[in-house]
Amino acid sequence: MSNLLFAIAVFIAFHMIPAIGSVRNRLIAMVGKPAYIASYSLLSIAILVWVSFAFVAADTDILWPQWPWTRWLPVLSMPLAALFLIGALSEPNPLSVGVKAEKFDSQNPGIVSITRHPLIWGLLFWSVAHIAPNGDTVAVLLFGLLSVLGLMGPISLDHKMRKSLGEEQWRRLSAPTSSIPFWAIIRGRTRLDLKGIGLWRIVLAAVVYMALLHGHELVIGVSPFPV
Repeated sequence: MSNLLFAIAVFIAFHMIPAIGSVRNRLIAMVGKPAYIASYSLLSIAILVWVSFAFVAADTDILWPQWPWTRWLPVLSMPLAALFLIGALSEPNPLSVGVKAEKFDSQNPGIVSITRHPLIWGLLFWSVAHIAPNGDTVAVLLFGLLSVLGLMGPISLDHKMRKSLGEEQWRRLSAPTSSIPFWAIIRGRTRLDLKGIGLWRIVLAAVVYMALLHGHELVIGVSPFPV
C-alpha cells in the first residue's frame, strides 16, 4: 500500500506543479514547448504505468462485491476515452492540453468540437468507470482520487487559459466549445467535426482500445471482459 500511496502522490504532484504558470513557463523556456510537451507526456505515461503496477501489488480489502453488469462500464466507456487521448496528443488545441496550438482552426476544431479538454475527460472516463467493478479499498482510493482530480482539472484549466489568452480571445475561441463532452453540440453552438478528427485517429483509437482490452489481463491480472 505504501508504494501505491507514494506513486499516487508523485502522480498528483507531477500534474499539479506544472499547473503553476511560472513553473510551466520556466520549463518551456528551458527546453522549448515541443520538447516540454513530449517529455511531459512520456513521463505522465511512465508514472501511470508505475501507479498501475503498484495498484496490482497493493494489499486491499473488499468493500462491495463485483456485480457482473459493472464490468460493462469500462468496456463501453474506454473507446471514447481512447479517442480523447489520441485527439489530445495529436490535434492542436489552444484551450487545454494539446500540441501545436497555433495551428488550431476554429472552423475545423476536430476533437475540440466534442470537448475542449479531451485528455482530462479521457482520464476521467477511465477512472470513474473503474470504481464500480473494483469495490475494494485500493481501487476506491486510486480511482476516486483520480476522478476528483479529473473533475477539478477542466475548471483549473479554463481559469488558466482565460487568463493566458485574454478575455476577448478566450471568448472567441471557447464560444463554440464546451468543457462537458458533447454539450456544445447538444446546445447547437457547434457541430460534431468528424472530418477534423480524421478517420486515422478513429482507427488508431480503436487499435489502442483493443490493445488495452486484450492486454488488461496480462498487465493487471484480471480479464476486463463481462462474464
